[in-house]
Amino acid sequence: MDNPATGTAPKQGFALLVFSISLAMFMTSLDGTIVNIALPTISESFNVSTSTVSWVATSYLLVMVGCVLVFGKVADTLGYKRIFLSGFVIFTIGSFLCGFLPEFIAGFPSLIGSRMFQAIGAAMLMSVAAAMISTFVAPDQKGKAMSIIMMLAALGTALGPTIGGVLTQYLSWHWIFFINIPVGIVAIMLGAKVIPASCPVQREGGFDKPGAVLAFIGLASLVFVVSEGSTFGWTSPVIIGMAVLMVVSLAWFVKNELSADDPVLDIRLFKKRNFVIANLILILVFFSLSGINYLLPFYLEYVHSYDTSTAGLIMTSLSFAMMVAGLISGATFNRVGPRRLCILASIPLIIGYFLMTMLRTYTSTGFVMLALALIGFGLGLIVSPITTMIMMSVSKSKAGMLSSLTSLERNGPQSIGIATYNALLILGVMLIAKNYDITKDAPVNIKLEVLSAGFDVAFILSLIFGIVILILSLAVKEEIHPDYAAEAKILIRNVE
Repeated sequence: MDNPATGTAPKQGFALLVFSISLAMFMTSLDGTIVNIALPTISESFNVSTSTVSWVATSYLLVMVGCVLVFGKVADTLGYKRIFLSGFVIFTIGSFLCGFLPEFIAGFPSLIGSRMFQAIGAAMLMSVAAAMISTFVAPDQKGKAMSIIMMLAALGTALGPTIGGVLTQYLSWHWIFFINIPVGIVAIMLGAKVIPASCPVQREGGFDKPGAVLAFIGLASLVFVVSEGSTFGWTSPVIIGMAVLMVVSLAWFVKNELSADDPVLDIRLFKKRNFVIANLILILVFFSLSGINYLLPFYLEYVHSYDTSTAGLIMTSLSFAMMVAGLISGATFNRVGPRRLCILASIPLIIGYFLMTMLRTYTSTGFVMLALALIGFGLGLIVSPITTMIMMSVSKSKAGMLSSLTSLERNGPQSIGIATYNALLILGVMLIAKNYDITKDAPVNIKLEVLSAGFDVAFILSLIFGIVILILSLAVKEEIHPDYAAEAKILIRNVE
């Protein structure tokens, strides 16, 4: 299926190649959120506390974030197809073990172990997806392909709670894992046929083992501190100790990468102004999204008394708008150019975030859905072009490294954002209640007004980030590495 002259898949294989990669992005993103709504049921099934059962989600995120940078580097060395197919095999086996083992072996601990094994496969898949598009897809199709896979990754994250709720309610919690098995088998068979083989890159020196270990320890510690800080207490010895380990590991990682012959992450890339700006835009996009995805269901359920399924349906307006915008982004990428798309995307994003700061107890469902649709439209327009700008700014020999970096920048900020927005909500409610001298004995309608205002305070952060994203989009420039000369010619010809 490869094109030996260009290293890309032939046009007739474009749809199947993108479909194969999209399956991976959708399923790994879906699995990051699908379990959340089933945690109460799992807690009852194994008779464990809510803090203990949260490790079903935390362990997956911890391992995936800790491993993703490492596998991006390994993929550059061993080849993308090998890592992709191995990742899907591990992910599929892990999914089966998550649903099967806990009923027969070791109970709850085996579920946690299986989730960690599954996360290794997810990290392998997410680390190479963008690199495979960058390497294998023809220049005139690259923008469309990147839009599709980024759109489905975000869609998987958004739809996870809804699909998880349906499977848990009508079948059992085991099916939130079993659903991955047939998809995984199809993806493995399809990927083996349509994904071109890439030649391993010859490296001087051995693999950067110290960098890989330090990256895993530092990032895993970061996820633990953010996820478990409120459970253990932010001043507890466990959290303080893990925070110290995080700082020391990441500082040592940076020092090691600056001196390593073949680093896991080339820190010197961040000396480039445009590279820093583009990566910062991607981080802020997913950080600001985390507040909406996490807090808005609570607003809908607590303030408006919607049930979980109805709240989930309302949230899908963001997903559908994202899908529409993703298709538009892919279709117009070559004509408009990535920078202009980022600027245009910032406008509905800012308007949507502004509307989110105006939520009240009497706010209509239509108003909320309009705000979500604007946010989703902005996200659908911006994710693909900014990811493509990052990927095309550096040599193709580092595509795996950059692919894993962008995956980290999609997942890491969301976990940190959840803790940040939760703290802002609590702080906002406390300050408003104190300022207006509202006590626990206040009428229910007054309490709901205070809670609603607390959501407004939290969402102000998203509005600020939206404005910053626009400013950064205006400041960033389209710098394309000579390896992507064909893409540069297409963009210059169509944009000018």
